[in-house]
Amino acid sequence: MTGFLGQAYPWMKAAHLIFVIFWMAGLFILPRYLVHHQEGLAIAGEPERWIAREAKLRKIILTPALVVVWVLGLLLAANLGLFAGETGLGWLHAKLLLVTLLSGYHGWAVGYSRKLAAGHPTLADRQLRMLNEVPAIAVTLIVILAIVKPF
Repeated sequence: MTGFLGQAYPWMKAAHLIFVIFWMAGLFILPRYLVHHQEGLAIAGEPERWIAREAKLRKIILTPALVVVWVLGLLLAANLGLFAGETGLGWLHAKLLLVTLLSGYHGWAVGYSRKLAAGHPTLADRQLRMLNEVPAIAVTLIVILAIVKPF
């Protein structure tokens, strides 16, 4: 790569991918925590355990990984010429849209975690279980866009 990152590009890309893996690991487990939390609302002492687990997951893995993914991702995109109007980056625009939507899902999951902590579930267990699949679908599409670059 010959952008402004020069020889640091592959290292930045590797770091980006490492933090994507951390973020996705957190996004795969948080919705499952939410299901267990919601199911345990009626059991004495159970909600507090899930509240603590969810808070640790957010503070130690999810939030730091999200920030690093975005910072490195934007640097890599700039290196490719995204902000300079470079052509042939349709795949990157689509990828950024999906990452933005996945970030919104992350925010929703954190918000729902806080609703559960307050004892106010708003979704049926089945709906919550179906929402577990959002990260898997999103990452599948994102990886295809990043590797295949179909447009």
